[in-house]
Amino acid sequence: MKITLYIYIMHNLLFLLTLLSALTRPVIRTEEPIPVYKTGDNKAWAAKDYDDKGWSQTRGNTLDRIFWSRTHFELRPVENELKPLGLQIQSFGAFEVYWDGVLIGHNGQLPQHGKPEMPGTESSYYRVPDHLISPGFHTVALRSSQSFFPEVQRSVDFKMDSYTALLTKPLVTMSYMNLMAGAFLIAAVYYFFLYLNSRRRPWDTLIFASICFLFFVLLIMEYLKFHVVIPYTDFFVRLEIIGWLTFANALLVPLYFIIQFNCKQGKWLMGALLITLVLLYIVHYGAYDLTARLYSLAMLIAAFIVVLNGIIQKEKGGFIALAALVISALVNKLVVYDFGLFISFTVIVLSMLYLHSIRASVIETEHQNAVLLSSRLQLELLKKNIQPHFLRNTLTSMMDWVEESPKEGSRFIQALATEFDIMNEISEQTLIPITKELELCRQHISIMGFRKEINYIWEEVGIDEEQLIPPAIIHTLLENGITHSEPLPGNTVKFVLSYFLKEKTHEYTFETLAENRKVMTKRTGGNGFKYIRARLTESYGQNWTFDSVATENGWISTIHILRQ
Repeated sequence: MKITLYIYIMHNLLFLLTLLSALTRPVIRTEEPIPVYKTGDNKAWAAKDYDDKGWSQTRGNTLDRIFWSRTHFELRPVENELKPLGLQIQSFGAFEVYWDGVLIGHNGQLPQHGKPEMPGTESSYYRVPDHLISPGFHTVALRSSQSFFPEVQRSVDFKMDSYTALLTKPLVTMSYMNLMAGAFLIAAVYYFFLYLNSRRRPWDTLIFASICFLFFVLLIMEYLKFHVVIPYTDFFVRLEIIGWLTFANALLVPLYFIIQFNCKQGKWLMGALLITLVLLYIVHYGAYDLTARLYSLAMLIAAFIVVLNGIIQKEKGGFIALAALVISALVNKLVVYDFGLFISFTVIVLSMLYLHSIRASVIETEHQNAVLLSSRLQLELLKKNIQPHFLRNTLTSMMDWVEESPKEGSRFIQALATEFDIMNEISEQTLIPITKELELCRQHISIMGFRKEINYIWEEVGIDEEQLIPPAIIHTLLENGITHSEPLPGNTVKFVLSYFLKEKTHEYTFETLAENRKVMTKRTGGNGFKYIRARLTESYGQNWTFDSVATENGWISTIHILRQ
């Protein structure tokens, strides 16, 4: 809940910052100053009044040669509180900056005296001396080189504002983004730990943790330029990483909703989405901002399909998720993309957190039901051996054996006492060692052999003594075999318990070799099978199967438990 509130505050502050920036009155009157270019090197080209009418609006491939660019724009009257003014330049290469013919700074190092170019950064800041500031037209000339990536045609962009504001606004924005990134990192770590410490290992938790972590990395990469000096030669590496992070999240967000809303066509939708994203990458390779927008659009469309399907299926949280997607689409449409991407994604993550809260509530309810079920199963287990019918018949047989053969009667009493001791020991446990279960079965066979005077044979095949199983499920199968079977010629009934470790499952096979009693209706299992299924569900959720069928030689029951 705290993480949700934290992220909510962050994206509202960011939106306010964006709005205030949009309302700021610009210093430059000229809406889009257009630079002109000329290859060559002449310091006279820096002059304010130099005639550049013959210059080209396209730079061309300058290889490793020096070239100049000149840009004219008009300043409005500047208030004293905005001074000193600063100039932000976004351009590839290494260059010197001239304001009305006066050198005010440089970025990187131009090639000279046989030394190669030292690349500058894509974005750089310069203070304009106060005596050079006046209302009217001014000229910014750049003496440049672009030895690396000379074929890349990027225009020169300018922004003027208070020098202090130019330096501090990115830091303020970065501070908000760092807070948001921290919130996503905490959420990612929390849900990763939640996944690792969960016995069921739910996929939606892992996917949500991955989304939060990828978005944390995306935030860091987006604003890495404010932390680290990045030469323009590495500019596209960062954009490529950002593109792939957006690509991954564009896949994971719809996948998360598919799991949450039980979308039956999820595999087909994910396949179509993957193909679409790959085609967008191939067709628009190199257009990084465009591909990121298209990735986000594809993600929203896929998520809309899943959520609408969830609403049709009357899944919980469907309308909240739909509202979040609508808000995200509007934010992407109305807000500058650099901010809109993060705001819209935060809204989607908030809806995911809400869906998680719904899932947590369901899990809590299931846990309470499981506790009640466990209590009922404990009582059921005890009732299985203290029911009046069982006790009456057992005590009657015990009296007969004591009278006829005191020695055998003593063994009978010891076996009964041992079975009760084991039952009392395991009744409150969810899982017990297989060795304890086998001991219980052997004691029960001994008791029933005395009672029914039948030769019960017990056999074990491939048992792994390290395994754990729910208490008394094999014992229940044994009881059913005794109750519903007639002995073979020779007055024998044989029980064989086999264990097989397979690629994906633990398999237990319990076979009763006897004559099946004839019944009037098809046997599907009574309270004994209900007990077994309840115990398996309690311990393994839905990760098990149980089958029990009649055979020519008696009855066979098979339990498959999915390997964790």
